[in-house]
Amino acid sequence: MTEITQCPQCSTRFKVTEAQLEAHDGLVRCGRCHEVFDAREHLHDDEPSPQLNLLIEPESPTGEPDLTPIFNVPGLEEEPTTLAQQVEFVEELTDEVADEEPFRKRRWLGILVAWLLALALLAQAAYFFRVELGARLPGLKPVLTQYCALLACAVDLPQKSDLMVIESSELESDPEQGRFITLHVLVHNRASFAQAYPSLELTLTDLQDKPVARRLFHPSDYLRAGEDERSGVSANRDLDIRLRLDTTDLKPTGYRVFLFYPK
Repeated sequence: MTEITQCPQCSTRFKVTEAQLEAHDGLVRCGRCHEVFDAREHLHDDEPSPQLNLLIEPESPTGEPDLTPIFNVPGLEEEPTTLAQQVEFVEELTDEVADEEPFRKRRWLGILVAWLLALALLAQAAYFFRVELGARLPGLKPVLTQYCALLACAVDLPQKSDLMVIESSELESDPEQGRFITLHVLVHNRASFAQAYPSLELTLTDLQDKPVARRLFHPSDYLRAGEDERSGVSANRDLDIRLRLDTTDLKPTGYRVFLFYPK
């Protein structure tokens, strides 16, 4: 069936078929001014305009509407969504956001836990290796001391007995007072850091090299007045120890001296 419609823009009338009307739900484009309009709303009983008997545009046949595809017409390409579909779409977006939010929270929580574990490990290492850290990094010792004050611990000097050696020793008797002897021990700190003052074990022996007396000497026994035990023996320095002993009734003929750090 053929109908007559009129362009509302340029008032040109032309024929349209039912098939043409069904193609885009009644929307057509004018072959003269290219206006897109609803042909069903502008139907006429008159004959087409005489102008359409002339060839106005090569691509548009005379007496026919322009049937090129009509783009960007609201409501033509997509059907309007229902309220239920819109609600469903919003729910899907909400689900996506809801799923992403816990992931972000878990990620930041994981980072926070990792930092806390790292700090705990660092604090534990500082506690167990405080002596070595204080010896090798003297500038860090004040911080370690303050840290230990919170934990009721102390940053003592290292006690590496294998790096604290006896270079020489001598036992001299007093020619004027035979019952007194003087023990002279030269100790050398081979470490590249200061160490705690060591303790000494002296064993006096007889002619058969059997022990007749044994005594332990701690830093407080041999340090001179004014010397601070906390300062220790400096790196690569000697420690000169002299002890005057009363050997009444012992009459030793030999000795053994041993350096150690008490447990």
